[in-house]
Amino acid sequence: MNPPIVILRPEPGASASLQAAAALGLDAYAFPLFHTVARAWDAPSPDAFDALLLGSANALRHGGEGLNAYAGKPTYCVGDVTTQAALSHGFSIAAQGSGGLQDVLDKVGDHARLLRLSGEERVALCPPPGVTVEERVVYASLPAPMPVELARLMGVAALPGLIVMLHSGAAARHFIAECARLGLSRSRITAITIGPRVTQICDETGGWRDVLTAQAPGDAAMLALARQTCQTETGVDATGLDGGLAGQ
Repeated sequence: MNPPIVILRPEPGASASLQAAAALGLDAYAFPLFHTVARAWDAPSPDAFDALLLGSANALRHGGEGLNAYAGKPTYCVGDVTTQAALSHGFSIAAQGSGGLQDVLDKVGDHARLLRLSGEERVALCPPPGVTVEERVVYASLPAPMPVELARLMGVAALPGLIVMLHSGAAARHFIAECARLGLSRSRITAITIGPRVTQICDETGGWRDVLTAQAPGDAAMLALARQTCQTETGVDATGLDGGLAGQ
């Protein structure tokens, strides 16, 4: 059977990944290592901006009443989920991208003054000539201790390996730190990363069985790579482990 696939991203993304993995016939378990909370922020005058720049739907889930001032504004979004969230909040869509926020920013049209709503963990951007970006942090993903069930799963000797999905640099760093704190080896773990920046973090630390980078920065590409990896791995049926794992 396929090796277990471990999903670490916060909710509601963890459940979405779990459902998508199940649809692909993958043996997946969600152990969120973060929980997302709102941050207080001052909403600048909407007249000072031509459009919003959004890299995550979390900015809309946790932006609060401050978002109301920008209703109807054009938005530049990364991914389908963020785009749908923007539409549900009354924003119009100027453009949608799938290659990261910098890729979307490089395609900005007539909107020269952008307001970026982001989390505390964010990638630095380089605006194209003539474009300015002002930032407001509206949410944070706070790390949590590794669940006991995940530590137990990693310690099952009968498993030849596990696949761990790393959707961000913060997830990679925190997972590595928790493994070190608990004395857990990563030598049987294949890490699947969302992009080169996360892969670099993993490679710099070392200690993995393998580190693989998804062809595109998104959950679908990561799961496709996980499925491909499962076809070349020798695993056991993790549903035969302690029943408590099946409900995660």
